[in-house]
Amino acid sequence: MVSQNEGFTASARGAGEPWAVWRDGDLGDDPAGAYEASVDEVTAAFAEDDALERRFALPEVGEGFAVPGRTAIGFHLLDYVVHAWDIAVTIGAPWEPADELITAALRVASLVPEEGRGAGAAFRRRIAVPDDAPPGDRLLALLGRDSSWTPGPC
Repeated sequence: MVSQNEGFTASARGAGEPWAVWRDGDLGDDPAGAYEASVDEVTAAFAEDDALERRFALPEVGEGFAVPGRTAIGFHLLDYVVHAWDIAVTIGAPWEPADELITAALRVASLVPEEGRGAGAAFRRRIAVPDDAPPGDRLLALLGRDSSWTPGPC
């Protein structure tokens, strides 16, 4: 999430196109501090005047792909909600986001283009789920995650 925070910060400020700003990954000697600093930076960038209307480059979605800030901030919300599932399932913790977060994330997930998905991409191909599946399961499936997945033995 540090890399995502840094990438969205750069993109909010018009410098998000190069992959390097999204993929640094250097947490230094203080990973928690690096995370906190990145949260402060992205929060400040999202709060800047006209941030909602600016164009944000999102190279993870596709080369040359850019969206209005309002949509990009929604994508970042989606990252947080779904990566929380990634972490929770990996460590065996419950994943219980508020209904409002799932609803908002579902709206954003439906906007993620199908092209460019697959192995090594930011998103996997969508997984079919029944129409009456719980909203959280539908959200995960839209991004190629199987809600029944569990980590294998280490």
